[in-house]
Amino acid sequence: MYNLSGLSDELATAYRTKPWHDQKPEQLLGVSNDAKTIKGEKIGVSTAILYLSPHNISGVNMCPMAETAQCATGCLNTAGRGAMTTVQLSRLRKTLYFNQYRDEFLVQLKREIKTHIRLSIKKNMVPAIRLNGTSDIRWELLIWNFMVEMRDEYGARFYDYTKIPNRIIPHRDVYDLTFSYSGVADYAKYYQTARAMGYRIAVVFRSKDIIPTTWDGLDVVSGDDSDVRFMDDHNVAVALYAKGKARHDTTGFVID
Repeated sequence: MYNLSGLSDELATAYRTKPWHDQKPEQLLGVSNDAKTIKGEKIGVSTAILYLSPHNISGVNMCPMAETAQCATGCLNTAGRGAMTTVQLSRLRKTLYFNQYRDEFLVQLKREIKTHIRLSIKKNMVPAIRLNGTSDIRWELLIWNFMVEMRDEYGARFYDYTKIPNRIIPHRDVYDLTFSYSGVADYAKYYQTARAMGYRIAVVFRSKDIIPTTWDGLDVVSGDDSDVRFMDDHNVAVALYAKGKARHDTTGFVID
């Protein structure tokens, strides 16, 4: 079903060992499957997240600023359950599906979002959707009208982190973005663009112990208490601490 020519030989071989390698994913979204989204439920928010293969793992670059920001090696893709080979191959299948069967993917995605919204409302929770769990896709160019419809009719909140500073979002209460900082020199101009556009800024620190109360003129809020960024003010820095391979990053993406 899938063209694997863009994969490394090693990855293609591993992928073909799975009995579902030539099938469509049964489920695209995960709900409350990590610690931070579970914390969000305690404040009345149920979050569904789409995890794809980041950067160019799939043969198609899903994170256009990854090389400039040098965040590929420190990506949270390998944190937590992401360290498991089965999880990585499952994310790869979803990514192949997205790139090679886009229309079918979007139909299934919208159906799952509607189901998540319905179940969230049934539990008296705010339905939230984060489509770039480990990617940086301009979803506003693909499903904007659908996002607006879900927000207007059901109060659904779409949100993401991004390293693309010039994304034009007509209504941030429909799709809320937090700009992800990197201290790499070549990335500085993009950070300045994001600041000028009024983004809140997510910053990854080496450890919890060094997280300050202010950073670059911005008040600091915790990004690890929950994942519900759309509840934060815009002119703040969201402090995260390094996880997975990011703990060993030396590019400038992680702040010491």
